[in-house]
Amino acid sequence: MGAHPAFQSSFDDLGLPLHDVNFVVVDLETTGGSPAQSRITEIGAVRTCGGVVLGEFSTLVNPQVAIPPFIAALTGITTAAVASAPLLTTALPSWLEFADGSVLVAHNARFDTGFLKVGCAAIGARWPDFKVVDTMTLSRALLSRDDVRDHRLSTLAAYFRAGTDPNHRALADARATVDVLHGLLERAGSLGAHHLDDLLQLCSPVTKAQVRKRTLADGLPELPGVYIFEDRRGNALYVGKSKCIRKRVRTYFTASERRKRMAEMIQVAAKVTAIPCATSLEAEVREVRLIAERRPVYNRRSRNPERAVWLKLTDEPFPRVSIVSKVPSVADPQSACAGPFSSRRSAQAASEALLEAVPLRSCLTRLSRARRAQPCVAAQLEQCLAPCSDPAADAPYAEITQSARSALLSDSEPLATTIRDRMRQLAQLEEFEEAAAWRERLRALLTGIDRRQRESMITACPEVVAARLDGSEWEVHVIRHGRLAGASRVQAGADPRAVVEATVATAQYVAAPGIGSAPHLPEESALVLRWLSSEGVRLVRLDGVLALPVGGAGRDLAKLGRPQLIEYPDSEPPRGAASPVPQALVSRLRPV
Repeated sequence: MGAHPAFQSSFDDLGLPLHDVNFVVVDLETTGGSPAQSRITEIGAVRTCGGVVLGEFSTLVNPQVAIPPFIAALTGITTAAVASAPLLTTALPSWLEFADGSVLVAHNARFDTGFLKVGCAAIGARWPDFKVVDTMTLSRALLSRDDVRDHRLSTLAAYFRAGTDPNHRALADARATVDVLHGLLERAGSLGAHHLDDLLQLCSPVTKAQVRKRTLADGLPELPGVYIFEDRRGNALYVGKSKCIRKRVRTYFTASERRKRMAEMIQVAAKVTAIPCATSLEAEVREVRLIAERRPVYNRRSRNPERAVWLKLTDEPFPRVSIVSKVPSVADPQSACAGPFSSRRSAQAASEALLEAVPLRSCLTRLSRARRAQPCVAAQLEQCLAPCSDPAADAPYAEITQSARSALLSDSEPLATTIRDRMRQLAQLEEFEEAAAWRERLRALLTGIDRRQRESMITACPEVVAARLDGSEWEVHVIRHGRLAGASRVQAGADPRAVVEATVATAQYVAAPGIGSAPHLPEESALVLRWLSSEGVRLVRLDGVLALPVGGAGRDLAKLGRPQLIEYPDSEPPRGAASPVPQALVSRLRPV
């Protein structure tokens, strides 16, 4: 669709290699199991990097409370043994200095970090933002029941033949944990975990399937764009977009991904295809197109655009309101319709609002002027002009049809006023629930009309070239008949003309809406319009007229409290004339 900057992986992109990471393995002995009610009695730590021990730290801590007998029996640390030991106010700052700039490692890290954080708070010290590796969680991710019966430190120390047996003393347990850590790092390396970020992801409570499939993110670019998860046969499973493809895909293999259907998708996935894009808008558009084209089974949004429905006036001598599932052509500016609606239910609500304001016939019989039908029940009850049986109703019905057409195409205020009057009457009768129901019917109708009017506006323009500053670069987009045809970037401060002309020259050809044109996706037009109306957009070139009707549905929709995409100027042009580009949009679409 458009040019994007070249990408070449570097070693910096991969993160910090594990052999360069300074780990501080820590273990604590305490008076109990709760940080809120117990105290630290011993701190032991070992600093290691690249498999080499750089230093050790060990100290008893005077908890200033009696040590329970069963704790003394377990650890060998008695109240008398800690009587002359330094207080936490001295011991903890010394340990923080020892651990500065490191990645913290502990077995069942929640226990140790919990006590250390509470201790920092008690002495008024700031808890550093340590990255933490839990060897218990890591062993659960890397070792199966065939390897070890459980994940206790003593079990793992025996499995990896640690040089020190854990004995419930802080330094000894920390030394044993160092050997366990090194053994686990070897296991992690066999799964492609060679950097700190890889190790931290393995420490997340994820499924084994996620751990095995994490290599699918290797080699993906750190660029905005679209990514496609595929199975072994090349079928699309899921399509997504991101400002950074590699980082986003990696999150599917971490604990942050909790959607059950995504965990199921990961088990089936065999490949991830990346499509870098020049801009975020291009990524959004490509995502919508790919979802509609490839129908990925794990996408919920945009996968079945054919399920959307529209409300339209039928093309017959005595038109009626019809809910249709085929996209009405935007080539005919007089095609009176509203939508798309997300469901038939919302379209039905909109139809009820339109029929309340404009008494079109509700029967399903297709009528001609030459052949009349028997009057329906609505005609017999005088709830319809009965064009089906009364030739005198032809002229009045034509006026009603024109009112409905006008409401859908250009002036929805009379329609909205009628429904609001109905709501007011119901409120006076204290029928508030019914009044609220009519309000939602009106909202559904105005939303559908507004969508159609905005879509017609952008699709009628042969070409719009616009730019927006994004950081230190300008995003340049070429939009043709409501579709994104080209996208590129140009450095701010540089002459943009060459890039703009190249983008226009290489942009996709888009035929005017009508016979022979490509299938139109209203969602794409909505994305384009949202970008055009965003803050900072500047108009470079406009071929056509970017205008909405003066009496368009957007104004009446705003009165219901629904924010709209494009605002209208406070000063209204004369009724019946087409408005220029809304002032809120004009102020943003200034020449680059």
